[in-house]
Amino acid sequence: MSRIWAGTDCGKTHHHCLVLDAEGSTLLSRRVANDEPELLKLLADVLALTDGDRATWALDMTGGEPSLLIALLVNHGQELLYIPGRAVNRATDGYRGEGKTDARDALVIADQARMRRDLQPVRPGDEASIELGLLTSRRVDLVTDRTRTINRLRSTLTSMFPALERALDLSNTGPLVLLTGYQTPAAIRRCGTSRLATWLSNRKVRGAQALATAAVGAAERQHTAVVGERPIATMVRTLAKEVMTLNEKVAEIDKLIEGRFREHPLAEVIESMPGIGPLLGAEFLAAIDGDLGSFPTPDRLAAFAGLAPAPRDSGKTSGNLHRPKRYHRRLQRVFYTSALISIRCDANSRQFYDRKRAEGKRHVQAVIALARRRVNVIWALIRDQRCYQVTPPVTNAA
Repeated sequence: MSRIWAGTDCGKTHHHCLVLDAEGSTLLSRRVANDEPELLKLLADVLALTDGDRATWALDMTGGEPSLLIALLVNHGQELLYIPGRAVNRATDGYRGEGKTDARDALVIADQARMRRDLQPVRPGDEASIELGLLTSRRVDLVTDRTRTINRLRSTLTSMFPALERALDLSNTGPLVLLTGYQTPAAIRRCGTSRLATWLSNRKVRGAQALATAAVGAAERQHTAVVGERPIATMVRTLAKEVMTLNEKVAEIDKLIEGRFREHPLAEVIESMPGIGPLLGAEFLAAIDGDLGSFPTPDRLAAFAGLAPAPRDSGKTSGNLHRPKRYHRRLQRVFYTSALISIRCDANSRQFYDRKRAEGKRHVQAVIALARRRVNVIWALIRDQRCYQVTPPVTNAA
């Protein structure tokens, strides 16, 4: 038997595997449970078809549901390729029939792996990058929940006490502490500035006097109680406590991310780049799986981050560049945000940004151009295992 290709359509509870030979004939088609004994039996049956030759496995996912399958294949030294689900979906239109089944998708995956030579191999991530990926994803969820809760708190407070909502910055801890004890205009007026400032100080609120003065001033401008004031006040107090709890969770996970990031061997190199701290550095490591093995050139890394324009040429039209549609959103955020920060703290970045602005580029265009240039820098720093210097090192010509 010659070389074979095993395409797997991954699912939550079951996978469907279909094996093709060099001629495109189906040798095996099976639905297996996402369980180790079933997967090991599938692996043994597929290897029995190779007759000493190699088998190439192709999957449409690289994490989540097929993690157990990937681990088994890697432990048995199997060649593993990744074909994006979007590519599978588009390639399906080129095959006969209009049906949509797991077996058909597995066939497309196996056939594409058999014909194409540009598919990326699946590399098992190291423990550090996997942990950083989990922690940073959890932080994104917490920050999203916090933003949603703050917006709900603003809306609820505005419906009862708009003057207080305008006077408070609900992203700070002090106003949240205030809302856990006092929500209505009448309650704040009865308390008074002096007592309210003392109450806040006892709870270690910074700027207690100024906050109390602002709250009492807002209460003096509203003497009308809206309909449903009591349940609204209860909801405001509940939402304020939820925001404070989320703040504590975000601070806790920030410490975990920073500690795990600094244990990585590339942490010192990455953090030497102006604008990149532990949080952005952790997201960068999680996005590249801990090293640059998948990015042999900085151009490849820039394209993965969505910082390289995609050409849209046709006929006599040339030089028509557009923003790419497929890229790693969080990695692009790392480069864009760090470029914004570096403009304020790095002379080289500021000089490059000013030059682009002088060329007539808008602010966002100049920042993206700077982010693209910084991709080259950080790629070279990681390759050479050296830290960033404002003045480039002097190299001796051969």
